[in-house]
Amino acid sequence: MERSLGMRLLPALLSAIAGSLDVIGLIELGLFTAHITGNLALLIAHLVRGGAARVAPMLSVPVFIAVLGVTRMFVIGLHSIGLGSLRPLLLLQFLLLAGSLAVGVTAAPNTDPNAASTILAGMLGVSAMAVQNALGQVSLAGAPPTAAMTSNVTRLTLDVVEILLGRDSIRARSRTKNTWPAIASFAAAAWVQRA
Repeated sequence: MERSLGMRLLPALLSAIAGSLDVIGLIELGLFTAHITGNLALLIAHLVRGGAARVAPMLSVPVFIAVLGVTRMFVIGLHSIGLGSLRPLLLLQFLLLAGSLAVGVTAAPNTDPNAASTILAGMLGVSAMAVQNALGQVSLAGAPPTAAMTSNVTRLTLDVVEILLGRDSIRARSRTKNTWPAIASFAAAAWVQRA
């Protein structure tokens, strides 16, 4: 079954959102909003090393996990009454992103990474990325991850090697066609936000 143009472009758009939000979150809020692995590494490093830690990166991992759990329950509820999950999850993500932006703009310029407004803006961004990650798993079957670029770079590299070696090139080419736009969109959006 051929997917519509909008459904083919959606992973690239979501990847651009994740790339933008991760750079903005890191520069303005002092945490990775889309890159929970980085926050998990910071959390573990602070636990091992001790000392003062910023609140937002420490909260981001449990908030991400909690929002994933709530999102999954929401999707189960939607499916139990015969509704699809894509549009409601996109709306939820939009509302969380808008909330993060609104809190961030009204609190700016706040340079204290432990200020309540900074933490709230960050947790709304982390929550939006949790919804996006869940959306990718439950509503966009077969689409590449839109926030976890490590998986995409790994998949793309392995597939390119397969193509170059002439092994399983039909499946590898198909996956490559789906994966590279997500990586390119994430990188382009992150690049634009660097200024």
